[in-house]
Amino acid sequence: MKLIRNIFLASITLVFFTATSIAQGDIISAADFMKVVKTNKSLVIIDASKADAYTKTHIKNAVNIPHKSLYNETEIEGLLMDAPALAELFGSKGVSNDAEIVVYDGGSQKYSTRVYWILKYLGATNVKVLHKDMDQWRKSRVPITKMPTKAKTATFTPTIDATIMADLAYVKSGKAIVIDARAEDEFAGATDKSKGHIPGAVNINYKDFLNDKEAFKTKAEIEAILKAKGISESTPMVAYCQTSVRACVIYTAVVNVLGWNNIKVYDGAYNEWVAKGNKVDAKAGVSVSKTSPSSGGGC
Repeated sequence: MKLIRNIFLASITLVFFTATSIAQGDIISAADFMKVVKTNKSLVIIDASKADAYTKTHIKNAVNIPHKSLYNETEIEGLLMDAPALAELFGSKGVSNDAEIVVYDGGSQKYSTRVYWILKYLGATNVKVLHKDMDQWRKSRVPITKMPTKAKTATFTPTIDATIMADLAYVKSGKAIVIDARAEDEFAGATDKSKGHIPGAVNINYKDFLNDKEAFKTKAEIEAILKAKGISESTPMVAYCQTSVRACVIYTAVVNVLGWNNIKVYDGAYNEWVAKGNKVDAKAGVSVSKTSPSSGGGC
């Protein structure tokens, strides 16, 4: 009887562990990815890294779509192209709106989650984010190559999901708490690229949502981070950074790890806010003449 009880408890523990380990929504592990590769021969794999990184090595059959290739060339850095132009670009890379898509990057989660959010905004129905962990990739035998992938063109029909994007007017409306995903010195206005932050914004560095291997933290850890800022599941949120690349890490964590749907990304971000002549706040007494910008660059 004792043996049966122990087996039962072990089974319950295993089920619980399995459930919690995969309860990441659209965020998948290398092992999960390889299962999809084996079962779906039409899987679309997107490497969101910079072109030079893709050239050195990438997952077999992955197409390269750097996040910067998806922006308009205007005086405001980082603004998305319009939907028809984005649809044409994705289609030229073999990406359709109803394909099963997996996006990854070099490991920072910044570029993969940015492209993930863009695809979700355009109405892609089945998009996943793959964690970059070389130990796990080797263990799961993720195939790596230097050979570029020649993709067949596809048709991407956009269906805009306006619920996940915030514009300037919405940010100004005060309907949501605004989260600045940048480093503390950028938030304070102590770098060459930043004179401060959107008034009323709270600062949560996107890296706070990742562990030391740059994988997403657990649900409990992320909830605690938000709770410390007075944010709960019922709190409307808007995330931004310099160009809202890093903001998409927070978006992805909130939607997938927590399962909350109360967050938007301000695509215009700090760059548009300042370009439109809006006021920024900075910490009193902080110099804005530093010559070394914070890590993260224009993201």
